[in-house]
Amino acid sequence: MLEEKNDNLHEADGKLEIEISDSTQDNAIETTAPETAAEISASVSETEAENTVATTETNHQTALDAITNSNAEESEDETLKERHEIPMQDYDTFSLDALVDELKKLISTDKVMSVKDHIEEIKKSFLLQYNHLIEEKKEEFNTSKQDPNEEFEYHSPLKSKFDEYYNVFREKRNAHFKHLQTNLKSNLENRLAIVEELKELINPQENIKDTLKHFNDLRERWKNAGAIPKDKYNHVWNNYHFHVENFYDYLHLDREARDLDFKYNLEQKQKIIARVEELANETDISKAFRELQDLHRIWKEDIGPVSKEHRDTIWNKFSELTKKIHDKREVLFESQRANEQNNLEVKKEIIAKIEVLGTEKVNSHSQWLVQIQKVEALRNEFFAAGKVPSDVNEETWAAFKTAVRNFNSFKNSFYKDIKKDQNDNLNKKMALVAKAKELQESTDFGATTPIMKQIQEEWKQIGHVPKKYSDKIWKEFKDACNHYFDKLKEHKSEENVDEVAAFDNKKAYLDILRAYQLTGDHKTDLDAIKAHIEIWKGYGKVPFARRHIEGKFNKILDALFEKLSLSKKETEMMRFSNRIDSLSDSNDTRKLDNEKIFLMRKIEEVQNEIFQLENNIQFFANTKNAKKENSIVLEVRKNIAIHKESLELWKDKLKQLRNLGQE
Repeated sequence: MLEEKNDNLHEADGKLEIEISDSTQDNAIETTAPETAAEISASVSETEAENTVATTETNHQTALDAITNSNAEESEDETLKERHEIPMQDYDTFSLDALVDELKKLISTDKVMSVKDHIEEIKKSFLLQYNHLIEEKKEEFNTSKQDPNEEFEYHSPLKSKFDEYYNVFREKRNAHFKHLQTNLKSNLENRLAIVEELKELINPQENIKDTLKHFNDLRERWKNAGAIPKDKYNHVWNNYHFHVENFYDYLHLDREARDLDFKYNLEQKQKIIARVEELANETDISKAFRELQDLHRIWKEDIGPVSKEHRDTIWNKFSELTKKIHDKREVLFESQRANEQNNLEVKKEIIAKIEVLGTEKVNSHSQWLVQIQKVEALRNEFFAAGKVPSDVNEETWAAFKTAVRNFNSFKNSFYKDIKKDQNDNLNKKMALVAKAKELQESTDFGATTPIMKQIQEEWKQIGHVPKKYSDKIWKEFKDACNHYFDKLKEHKSEENVDEVAAFDNKKAYLDILRAYQLTGDHKTDLDAIKAHIEIWKGYGKVPFARRHIEGKFNKILDALFEKLSLSKKETEMMRFSNRIDSLSDSNDTRKLDNEKIFLMRKIEEVQNEIFQLENNIQFFANTKNAKKENSIVLEVRKNIAIHKESLELWKDKLKQLRNLGQE
């Protein structure tokens, strides 16, 4: 009996060598009809033909192995075939949100193994980005934390969603594997049993028709036997194919039946070759390769052997076309590897730019914000750059993380330096908050309002505080200020009634003043004018929008003063006194301060003028020919007297203004 083919048997039609023991050969000679001369000649040249086939096989083995290995893997789990329909995307270019969305979409399929590789790539890309994010958050935490005992914590809803979806996939995958393992073992036993039955078919005592019927039943059972472990695939198929060919060779007892089957098988394999020739011109190389896998599977599993005279020729043709498609696929892969190399160069440039930013020293928060935006943009470019060669992927990722980490450390050193300033700013703002809270209930609006406005200005001048306290102290300060100014607004609303009444009274009083006539007696008229001024003041403030009435009052006073026989100084001082009283009543401290500054400047200007004129007098007095003062000197002395009189007036005004501030 023929011996079973071992694991080293070739995997393709036309290259299977039948090993026959001596005793088997003798039995075969006794039970077979004499061969023709052509058959004997073919047998003699078999060794030479197999040497040729071996050479061809060596040349094409890489291409054939690619097909065989893929089919072996898919034979274990038929759902793997469907993964070809789902394109593998460059998940490294996806954002964290996009990766989670893609994972959610893929786990919805029932064909778990068809998306296994995709999900694992998504997981890899997600964890790379997420771990990088965690490192950045931890560095930020260590930079800003106030309590040394505080532990870093970071919770991401996105990570929770990812874990939830991945756990769904893992549960589905485990259930699939459990079911698969049960079936694989059973299917393997079934296929091995079919092989054993094939061995027993070579029995000259049985009717050939019954044997053929049994053989066809076995082939049908083989087609429906189901998946087996991939590590057993080639061994089991080789044995099956060996015994199928052995059976066909045994059919020389019934040449007509054998030749018809050979002819049919040859036609089917020729159709496959014709289709592969078309695939060799297919532009979609990946699609062509996937169909080539299916055609190899059909060639090996569904179609029986052909006659020996065609086996080598047709197989060599098939393997040559296979190699052609495989070579085109390798060119495609080479192009992809070139793209990956380009991506690597892009990522290296990005890393170099980040490294430069990690050494550029800037000295303000606004400048650091610009630097941070630059790094964030480069970071996004890095993730969008695509895959790099797998052998340098980890190295590139490590270089990127190091560059970003160094930048963050450089940035954090700046913020550590300004941390003390921020704490000082915090103390200053807390003091202002305390002051605002202390004044928020005050009803002395005239004194408190300028103070509240001043502390608001001080708040604006103080720099940043630690982020964790910023919102809290701002809310406290804003609430205290708003509380006070709301009270001030209510108070002003109440005052408006009195101000309107004061305006109406002053408006009516203007008519009285216009009708007033001086008596001609200086003292009597002066006392009357002063009395009018006191009555006017007694009416109080008028609304701000109607302050023009004060100007009308001052014009009437000016006309009355002109009619009095007062000195210029007395008239000016009375006008000034009335003006200052008006500013004082309005509680406008800013205008009073401006008036004081104006007087001080005028005094300084007049003093400088007097000094210059006196120097000029000294010059003329020291002239040798000056026996008496000429007209120019007399004019200068006259100007000096006028300026001194003016100086006394300005000084009196300043004195009166200062006395007002002391009251």
